[in-house]
Amino acid sequence: MMLKQYVNPGEQRKAQLVQRPRMEAAELADLITTIFHRVQSGGDEAIKEYTTQFDGVDIAELQVTSEEIEQAALHLDDELRRAIDVAYANIMAFHQSQINIPRKVETTEGVECWQESRPIERVGLYIPGGSAPLFSTVLMLGVPARVAGCDQVVLTTPPQQDGSVHPAIIYAAQRCGIDVIIKAGGAQAIAGLVFGTTSIPPVYKIYGPGNQYVMAAKLKAMDYGVAMDLPAGPSEVLVYADASSHPEFVAADLLSQAEHGPDSQVVLVTPDHHILEGVENQLRLQLTELPRRDIAERALAHGYAVVFEDVERSFDFINEYAPEHFIILSDNAEDYLPLVRNAGSVFVGHLTPESAGDYASGTNHTLPTAAYARSYSGVSLDSFIKKITFQKISTAGIQKLGDTIMTMARHEQLQGHAQAVKVRIDYLKTQGANEDA
Repeated sequence: MMLKQYVNPGEQRKAQLVQRPRMEAAELADLITTIFHRVQSGGDEAIKEYTTQFDGVDIAELQVTSEEIEQAALHLDDELRRAIDVAYANIMAFHQSQINIPRKVETTEGVECWQESRPIERVGLYIPGGSAPLFSTVLMLGVPARVAGCDQVVLTTPPQQDGSVHPAIIYAAQRCGIDVIIKAGGAQAIAGLVFGTTSIPPVYKIYGPGNQYVMAAKLKAMDYGVAMDLPAGPSEVLVYADASSHPEFVAADLLSQAEHGPDSQVVLVTPDHHILEGVENQLRLQLTELPRRDIAERALAHGYAVVFEDVERSFDFINEYAPEHFIILSDNAEDYLPLVRNAGSVFVGHLTPESAGDYASGTNHTLPTAAYARSYSGVSLDSFIKKITFQKISTAGIQKLGDTIMTMARHEQLQGHAQAVKVRIDYLKTQGANEDA
């Protein structure tokens, strides 16, 4: 069997199954601290040295030139360029729909409260390099940054072996209006975004996936007052499939996640054990067609299938697992949506593969992993804005609400708070309560 199987596991076994591999952050702490201190003092030169050391690439200039940006589209075939354009339009439409119109609420007569959004002024987008250029992540982060109206967006990504940035990444960045692109990856790039260098503007918040070094560096950035989007670990998918599912769809969805990396998390939950044989057969068949077969097989080696006797127990487990990607392959998929409490992104029905959300349906693919979906949302427009509250109190408002405020303040032994109200009420009394404060 390619997937380990568990039938009606007890509470102790379920608690073990929902656990993810944990990064030993303490082991990385010294290295990350050293890199941060070196970049803080050495700037561009330190980042170049680390790029040579870790990536084996010598970089003359960290920032991509305007000429390189202009040439990028010429190096893409028309089919890929059109695909990026379609994905950009869909992602833009979905994130524009998240814009909130401010609405004033009169909580008490004469007391108006409201909330307005403001963009985070300077943001940094980390785009992984490695075995494949993740230009889709440029769209997922660059589009909401553009919709939010961030003043400055800095993109950093590991260079290719020839010292260039893949043209698809540059083209996607260009579509998002990003013109500061840095040829650097790893913890040194995160440090550059934190401190700023000659080539890299400093930012207030950092977004994007990465390996354990990048994740540890993003956590370290918070020590310097620079925020991060969300905690992230290895990518993961959980598929719920019942007797109405198609084994070839189930296997394809599991493999689409398994090919990400050998540490990808792959889980199948079903109330019908009879589907497992068909899924196993399809896994073997489809694996032979995958160029990244070795990676997928290593991920499947620690994947598993869980069989529960009913839907309710299945969804209790799924919510405890809190998957990054959750695919419901069932004729009754929409009926099950009220049962979903914890998930990063949900894919509903037989014809909705996770690949759609990864690339072009419009939703964001930057999502919480490692059970953080219990308490974190995925990246959205809200990730790139701050919500500031406002209030205005009139003469009638301070008179109606004043006693309540002063009573609460005195009982908390904060007389200064009470006094701030009392002086206004006393002032209005001397003015005959005609002042509209």
